[in-house]
Order: sequence, then C-alpha cells, then structure tokens
Amino acid sequence: MIRYKRILLKLSGEALMGDDDYGINPNKLKEYVYQIKEIADLGVEIGIVIGGGNIFRGITGTKRGTDRVKGDQMGMLATVINGLAIQSTLENAGQKTMVFTSVNIESVGERFNRDKVMAAFESKKVIIFTGGTGNPYFTTDTASALRALEIEAEILLKGTRVDGIYTADPEKDPAARKFDEITYEEAIRSNLKIMDLTAFTMCRENDLPILVFDMNKKGNLRKVIEGIKTGTIVHK
Repeated sequence: MIRYKRILLKLSGEALMGDDDYGINPNKLKEYVYQIKEIADLGVEIGIVIGGGNIFRGITGTKRGTDRVKGDQMGMLATVINGLAIQSTLENAGQKTMVFTSVNIESVGERFNRDKVMAAFESKKVIIFTGGTGNPYFTTDTASALRALEIEAEILLKGTRVDGIYTADPEKDPAARKFDEITYEEAIRSNLKIMDLTAFTMCRENDLPILVFDMNKKGNLRKVIEGIKTGTIVHK
C-alpha cells in the first residue's frame, strides 16, 4: 500500500556531495537513486527538483563580486548538471526518465511544459526539473513549490540530512526538540527556516503539505511513501 501516488521530491545540491567538499559523490548519488527507483517500482509518480549548491550558489558568488543575475544564472546551470547526473544514474538502473529545463537547452532537456510532464508520468517516467524557476532571485525551494503545484503533487518531500524539523539546529544544540508535525502558522511564528519564505507561503496558500525527512537514511523515502511515521510534516 502506498499513501502518496504523486510526489515532488526536493533535494539540495549539497546533499550530492556526501562527505566530499565539492561536486557529486558517486556513492551518495547511487544511494539516492536506489531510493528513488525503489518507490518508482511501487508505482509512485515522481517529480524531482535538485539544487546546484554543490557546484555554484548564486548568492555566494554575489558576495565574491559576481553580478547577482549572472550568479543566479550560473546556479541554474549547475542544477542542470546535477539533474543530468541523476538522470544517467537512474537510467543505468533501468528507470525511464525525462529532464525538463526552465531555460532553453534543447540538446540537454525539454523546455518545461506541463502537458508533456503529465504525459511522461503516464509513461512511467521519473521527471527531473532543472534550472530552478528560470528566473534570478528565486531559489530552488521556490521552484519545488511551483512545480509541485503545477503537477498536482499530493505532497512536497524535502530530503535533508536531518530527520525532521527542530526547535533549533540539532547539529549545534543538543537540547533542540523535534516536531512530529507542525502547522504553517506555528512554523512562521517560531521563525523556523524550513524553506525560503516565498516557497513556504506558496505551500501554505495552496494547502500543499511539506514533509521534511532524512534522505541519507536508506529506506526512509519508502517509509514516507508507505505512510510510516518519518520526519516532520507541515500542514494547515
């Protein structure tokens, strides 16, 4: 039994580094792909939004003198690189995929088109969304909320290296308390940095639940799909 038929999975670019300082760690990539393939085999329709922070972050480049718009465009292209890495590894595992971009790179992936995305779901393909929203000043968190709403995902899953949402950073504060669930209003009132405010507001206004969970623990993604209590869910 699966609880969610269609999901949007948001992964950070930094997550693909594993224990490395930069780039894509092949072992971590394979671990993530294994979990994604596992739920695809259950019949789940999967959209993936990937960040690019393991290669380039626009806001970091700005601090070093890069023009903000150019920096964000570089970050968008970094997400395309990560998306192609996920696509290649998934296809090597026998999973059909399709890459959509928010910018024109015809030889790399299709320009985002909702009708084509829905048709690809019917063909049992895992969909990989790259390029963020295609606009500067918007994060891949916002892209994940936007794509989740466009494809009518039942939930937005944010895979992280932490097993949920806490009152403080559990890696810095051992007294931090974990939430099993929390409302949008409580999260805002407590100033919890779950996603950037634009993305979070989109989810709240459209009643799209967000589940934050530890993607680094093997089997967790399947647990989420099967409705086993995992991570922290944010809802109305």
